[in-house]
This record gives sequence, C-alpha cells and structure tokens, in this order.
Amino acid sequence: MKLDQFLKWNNIVSTGGEAKMLIKSGQVSVNGEIEKRRGRKLNIGDVVKFSNNEIIYK
Repeated sequence: MKLDQFLKWNNIVSTGGEAKMLIKSGQVSVNGEIEKRRGRKLNIGDVVKFSNNEIIYK
C-alpha cells in the first residue's frame, strides 16, 4: 500500500490532496525517518508516525 493511501485508509486525512500536503511538508515519518514521497510503498511492520499518532502497517 502507498503511504498516501495508508493515511486515508486510517482516517488520518480525508482526501488525497490533504495527504499529499502533509507528506510533502515533512509531517509524516516512516520507521523514524521523514518521508516526503507520497507514493512510498509500505511493507508489513513499517511504523508510520504523524503528529503524536503511531500506526504499524499490518
């Protein structure tokens, strides 16, 4: 699953445009590193962090 889809699927954002803005502005990290690619493919066990929320991709 792509990072922007994951954010929408987990109700962190309501639209793809909102996901794009958050990712591009450096507010989302994957496995502890800021991720600015909205098409970043997630792997099982990846930890996505936004604000104070931490979600593990299963």
